[in-house]
Amino acid sequence: MERHEIEAFLVLAEELHFGRTTERLGLAQGRVSQIIKKLERRLGVQLFDRTSRRVELTATGRRLHDDLAPAYRQILEGIARAKAVGKGVIGTLRVGFSSQWASDILLKTAEEFRRDYPDCAVETQEVQLADTFGPLRAGSLNLQLTEFPVDEPDLVAGPVIFSEPRALLVAESHPFARRGSVCTEDLARTPLIVMSGSSPQYWRDNIYPHATPQGRPITHGLTATYWGEVLSLVASGLGVSPAALRAARYHARPGLTFVPFTDAPPLEYGLIWRRDGCTARVRAFVETLVRIAAARPVEDHAVATPQRTRAESVSALRSTRPVAGAH
Repeated sequence: MERHEIEAFLVLAEELHFGRTTERLGLAQGRVSQIIKKLERRLGVQLFDRTSRRVELTATGRRLHDDLAPAYRQILEGIARAKAVGKGVIGTLRVGFSSQWASDILLKTAEEFRRDYPDCAVETQEVQLADTFGPLRAGSLNLQLTEFPVDEPDLVAGPVIFSEPRALLVAESHPFARRGSVCTEDLARTPLIVMSGSSPQYWRDNIYPHATPQGRPITHGLTATYWGEVLSLVASGLGVSPAALRAARYHARPGLTFVPFTDAPPLEYGLIWRRDGCTARVRAFVETLVRIAAARPVEDHAVATPQRTRAESVSALRSTRPVAGAH
């Protein structure tokens, strides 16, 4: 049997519908029927019972499917493993994320990535905002999806994966909680709860500015090390905190309100990796994530898919010099 015959037979045996099989295989109309008829003539047996209303496997067809499907699956897995080994996509890839909504797309990417590269395991880990780049620099992570901007000499800022509208997290008792929206000038009227830690000042200023666009000072009040502390401090009325609007889906709790900004630029989330760590595993995972992000439907709070096209992102990735002999 030819490969195209095996694929047509197995997909039709699964779909039991010529139209859906044609769509899955990307063939011209009527082509699947021609392939199956030719296969049945050569084998001298009927594999499907067809009427104007239904398609069913014959007993012979079921037996062929049961024997053929596992073997064909093993062949495809073997080919995938050979490609992965040849490209160096083996071992373990450790990927960090800074928010739960970043974790969602990473887990979906990891699932597809493991199908394409079965000899490469993917481990994910949350990164605390108090030490944004620490795990990556320490080597405990190979790749990270985090808030931009990132401008570090030892790190590569890859493609922007998605953007999120900003909101102000306030206590239900706060005057802003009764408003439908806030503007950036409102930040001068209430103290901010900010994250402590060693993140660079330009990165912190993007989330916790010290002045409004009109130059009015913004008070930085209490600090927190973990996001859970921010939620508690805000709920207690001790300050407010900027956040992604999507956080309302993940961190809603009594006593808190997320009020959207009308004029704040969106928060961008992108990929970063060490400049000396652009390995085959990293390149393959970035390409997979960019592809999935580009195909993802726009959700309620998402305001942008990657700003670069897929081709531009992959081109930028490949222009990074890989580490000789690294995987």
